[in-house]
Amino acid sequence: MSTVTLGGVIDAADVDAIASGASVALDPAALERVAANNSLLRSVIESGTRVYGVTTGYGALVSEEIGEQKQSRMQLNLLRSHACGSGDLLPPEVVRGAIAIRCHSLLQGHSGVRPELIERLALLLNSGWVPCVPSSGSLGASGDLAPSAHAFLVLVGEGRCFDPDGTERSGAEALAALGLEPLELEAKEGLALINGTHFMAAIGALCAVRAARLLAVADLAAAVTIDALRGATPAFDARVHQLRPLPGQIISASHIRAALAQSSRTADGKGERLQDAYSLRCAAQVHGSAREAVSFFERLVEVDLNAVTDNPLVFDDPPEVISAGNFHGQSLALAFDTLRIGLADLGAISERRIFRLVSPSTNGDLPAFLSPEPGHSSGYMILQYASAAMVSELRALATPVSIDNIPTSDNQEDHVSLGMTGAVMSIDTLSRLERILAYELICGCQALDLDPGRAGNLVEAVHGAVRERIPMLTDDRPPADDLAAVLSLVSGDALSSLLTDRSEGEAQ
Repeated sequence: MSTVTLGGVIDAADVDAIASGASVALDPAALERVAANNSLLRSVIESGTRVYGVTTGYGALVSEEIGEQKQSRMQLNLLRSHACGSGDLLPPEVVRGAIAIRCHSLLQGHSGVRPELIERLALLLNSGWVPCVPSSGSLGASGDLAPSAHAFLVLVGEGRCFDPDGTERSGAEALAALGLEPLELEAKEGLALINGTHFMAAIGALCAVRAARLLAVADLAAAVTIDALRGATPAFDARVHQLRPLPGQIISASHIRAALAQSSRTADGKGERLQDAYSLRCAAQVHGSAREAVSFFERLVEVDLNAVTDNPLVFDDPPEVISAGNFHGQSLALAFDTLRIGLADLGAISERRIFRLVSPSTNGDLPAFLSPEPGHSSGYMILQYASAAMVSELRALATPVSIDNIPTSDNQEDHVSLGMTGAVMSIDTLSRLERILAYELICGCQALDLDPGRAGNLVEAVHGAVRERIPMLTDDRPPADDLAAVLSLVSGDALSSLLTDRSEGEAQ
């Protein structure tokens, strides 16, 4: 796979590539900045200046003075004491992304660490060993402390990790396999490793890539349903959407219009079928709103991918160490809440379209529940049930957490973001939305087969991709198997690439 260079500017696609196995390289100029910044921190410490987390304790223990002979040990103790996570392990992709983002942040040259620390992190990434990190335990301020402590204990030969074959091993075994001695942390290095938003940002980057893909799939799924139900196309006329020029709405209308191009099935809005139900007619408006939520989300995530989010920060002009709060994850917490709300409604309107496809009171001349023999077989009746259940779950997951707060550290840390909670909930949201959209595609393609006719260009391409994975339903079979087959199509790039490759010309 490709190599991503850290130390300049990265985006969500870079993090996604690293998470999927791409190697990393370190910008030599950035390493020089790091070395100079480390020397500066050393000189500040030697001058007798009090430095939080180096010559003082942490959190509410800031008033405790730490002598030089205990400073290195204190950094190790920080990793050990904060490795208190619990619950299911985070996916290895998230952990790789988080380590890469922390490397990238340290390379900005404001954290006071040695280049050797960052080089060790890069070596870990490129070796294929991935630390085991529990998903619960971070408040999103002071950064992702607990998950980070678990991740970086491996550097000192402790903790747990997966080897390149996916077998869980000890941190000591990992270092031995790599021919390395445990790293002895120096002043501020333990704090610089864990005090930041890199786990939230990593989940954010991976969610941004998935969400962008699902926005495209949702537009295509809506087009399949509109075509299958012989819906009216004037609702997607470009002139309509220019009168309400919300960028996301214009994009979704363009996608749906392109997908339906050359269809002989759709209505022109001049006969009896002047307009459709909202779930069809307003698809561009609702999908466009979700696009705006994702756009907001992407912007805030990308800021943190390239930010310095630990504390304190070391500046060189003039030389100064400043204690501040860039580790606070409120912006990401708000971003994740906004994402989940937007995606929950994307799932809700998809379920409404599934209902219209399967229900005999709303699906026109199609057979009840898309069964070739209604009554004798149930067809795809239960897919709407399952989708409805997941919409309920999406709505529960959309409950904001960024407005919550639980003070910690004897009220020194009296406002926390809880952004990591929102991040993990967002992973669950995306997985449910993928399933709902897969169900809509299954039902839409079944409807096209039951009522043949020339479908839109991209609709036919989607139909063909689905039929490569599952056959038309002619007799009842477990829909769970159909879901598993189509889910791989939804979660991959095959469908979204149809719009990238063809929609621009079709939309004209």
